[in-house]
Amino acid sequence: MREAPPGSHTIRTHGYKLARNHMHDWLILVLLGVIVLVLNLTHPFYRFVGKDMMTDLKYPLKENTVPVWAVPIYAVLLPVIIFTGFYFRRRDVYDLHHAVLGLFYAVLITGVLTDSIKNAVGRPRPDFFWRCFPDGKDVYDALGDVICHGDASVIKEGHKSFPSGHTSWSFAGLSFLSLYLAGKIKCFDRRGHVAKLCIVLVPLLLAALVGVSRVDDYWHHWQDVFAGGLLGLLQFDYDFIVYLMPGFF
Repeated sequence: MREAPPGSHTIRTHGYKLARNHMHDWLILVLLGVIVLVLNLTHPFYRFVGKDMMTDLKYPLKENTVPVWAVPIYAVLLPVIIFTGFYFRRRDVYDLHHAVLGLFYAVLITGVLTDSIKNAVGRPRPDFFWRCFPDGKDVYDALGDVICHGDASVIKEGHKSFPSGHTSWSFAGLSFLSLYLAGKIKCFDRRGHVAKLCIVLVPLLLAALVGVSRVDDYWHHWQDVFAGGLLGLLQFDYDFIVYLMPGFF
């Protein structure tokens, strides 16, 4: 990202031109958002779940420690607020625009990939038994597959274990924020300020704790969380390089 004198590139002086030049990027973002919504409404693949498989799927059905609505707040809104804070300090609309655009691409592309894989794989969650049989009475057909009699929406959600969406979104957004902060506070200037490194690691720690909570709540197997974290990290790396890396450090 360019190093401009403070106040030389503001929203008022360069905002319209910048938005016009990147109009197609924002239109694609809207399309990605629509795709994410459609994927969330799409039924996942209902794979065969036999009685002998239930041993690992009988964990308690619990509430989320980290609610779904909280994910966009800490993974998207929080970074945007921080980006805006740096904008008011330097008045560089290019910095603000590219940071927000890169962040949105990171989380939305991650969302599309995560939900596509979820629907295609259809892996049962660790608490699938209680989603399928809320009264604890299991029923199977002649082939040994489950005949669920629970709430349809709860059963549908029970087939979306792999990979973890909470984890992939968390790592995509918070890892982006982590490297953004690293550049802004010059974490890699070789002056040995350990405090700077601690600041940079805080978003990564938060993302990791979200992943741990998904296993603790029995909403995901550890493999789901590992894959979700890897997916979020890889997508964030790509978008960070495209939008922020040139001249950033």
